[in-house]
Amino acid sequence: MKELFKYIITKPVAWKSWVGSGLLLLVVTSCFEEDKLDETVKTEDDPTTTLDIYIDDNFTQEYGIAIRYRYVDNFVEVGQSVTPPKLDVVRPMLDLVDKYWIEVYEAVPSGETYFRRYVPAELVFLGGLIYNGDGTVTLGTADAGARIVFTDVNSIDVNDDEWLLRQLHTVYHEFAHIVHQNDKLPTGFEEIAASGYSSAGSWFNLTDEEALERGFVSPYATSSPNEDFAETIAFYMAEADFFDTYINQEDNCTTAACEERNQGRLLILEKLNAIKEHYLKSTGVDLDDLRAAVQAIL
Repeated sequence: MKELFKYIITKPVAWKSWVGSGLLLLVVTSCFEEDKLDETVKTEDDPTTTLDIYIDDNFTQEYGIAIRYRYVDNFVEVGQSVTPPKLDVVRPMLDLVDKYWIEVYEAVPSGETYFRRYVPAELVFLGGLIYNGDGTVTLGTADAGARIVFTDVNSIDVNDDEWLLRQLHTVYHEFAHIVHQNDKLPTGFEEIAASGYSSAGSWFNLTDEEALERGFVSPYATSSPNEDFAETIAFYMAEADFFDTYINQEDNCTTAACEERNQGRLLILEKLNAIKEHYLKSTGVDLDDLRAAVQAIL
């Protein structure tokens, strides 16, 4: 079976959540580096509806992106269930993708060139979350650089910070994987916080603070260097308080926990600087410019 990125990447990428005993746990898997980025995707009939004509003109013909909002069962695995998107949310979701992702890249030097070269061939809209047979919920996925799946689009509300940030995390995390797939990770990146990576399948046992103390922006970032790279970029793009939370040192530390958080922030800063240098060198895009463009519209 083909491996997937189920949200935020070296094997299948997925954000999942376990719900039970009042506990909500977000889970992420990733994508394999060896997956092909130029996978051929299935074509559909010529567009006939007003919506399909709009998609064909503004996404398929313009960027080579196919927008999938029908036949949702084709985009989930056996044992998963999901609802299709409502027809009236498809155009607003397209506007969101355009405003918060495509136009952002087009607004920065070298961004449009890079975007057009590596944009995934498919965007899939699912109406709700993906419910799995084991009781978990998948929040977003991507497939080998060729497809990004947005979930819960029926709840679209750009004024809902939690919903909007989830979509931005999904798309910027997954798109960031394309950088390391094509140009590897920054030299020595894996060694910056080497002792903080989790053992296989255990990252979801960490709290956010424990991850920060280890030098990671999220528990999922501890799952592998590739996920660490993508998570750091996604958080840097989407989180308005990124510097206060993950970079700036707390003053007047009087506890060991405070000192550990500050040490973790130094590691995140070192990784961020390495990422920005590598990103600029490999893509021509300045991540500071990209972040500024995102934050200007949030």
